[in-house]
Amino acid sequence: MNAHDRNLANEPGLAVLHYGDGEYAVLKPGRFVHCAVSGARIALQDLRYWNPVTQEAYAGPEQALKRWQELNPAESRT
Repeated sequence: MNAHDRNLANEPGLAVLHYGDGEYAVLKPGRFVHCAVSGARIALQDLRYWNPVTQEAYAGPEQALKRWQELNPAESRT
């Protein structure tokens, strides 16, 4: 099952995903995931930012940058 399966839009609730490099796999169908930084709901069709190492989704580039800075404090000071 992947993000392009037709039955995803019919499944209500929270999806469970496995985040990879450049794509994700749907482990449990649903309509949304939660942003790891803000807690906001992210519709699967709008999901563009995630971290495959931490297995987290982000609502946008600001949240992704914030989490990267938290995870890499020495590098983010430069």
